[in-house]
Amino acid sequence: MVLTKEELISALQHEVRILVHLSGKVDLAQLDYRPTQKQRSMLELLRYMAIMGPTQIPMIREGAFTRAGMSAAWTPAEARAKTMDFQQTTAAIQALSGQYAEILRDWTEDELRGKIELFGRQASRGSLLVTLILNAHAAYRTQLFCYLKSCGRDELNTMNLWGGVDGGA
Repeated sequence: MVLTKEELISALQHEVRILVHLSGKVDLAQLDYRPTQKQRSMLELLRYMAIMGPTQIPMIREGAFTRAGMSAAWTPAEARAKTMDFQQTTAAIQALSGQYAEILRDWTEDELRGKIELFGRQASRGSLLVTLILNAHAAYRTQLFCYLKSCGRDELNTMNLWGGVDGGA
């Protein structure tokens, strides 16, 4: 794997920190905002982010990316997420940092390099952790950033999106 396990954990924790920062910019009156009728609302997007990684990582480890495996893992996680209010959702997101360290702590290099089949192609578990979890964090936090900008948070900028801090240009 190009990244070490420690670098992967650190990168995921950085993504969580940015997501926590951006979720702190949400106006509670705009939790139901959605750009179009068929897109997730701001709260639904945050709920998804609260469960996405911890639900998919065990499936990657077990190689259980089948329709049945996905349904068995995803359905109860999604049902739980739908019951969370904004505070519970942001608390779940904050907890991801520790969860990622715990979930990935005992993965071996052989496991990370081990191949599984997903969507009709072979890939290493490590590459799937990057493409499905780490990249999803970057993509969905960018979506949250765009939602916030669409809701009038004009002061947000590149530093908020990529650094998880206020300021800068």
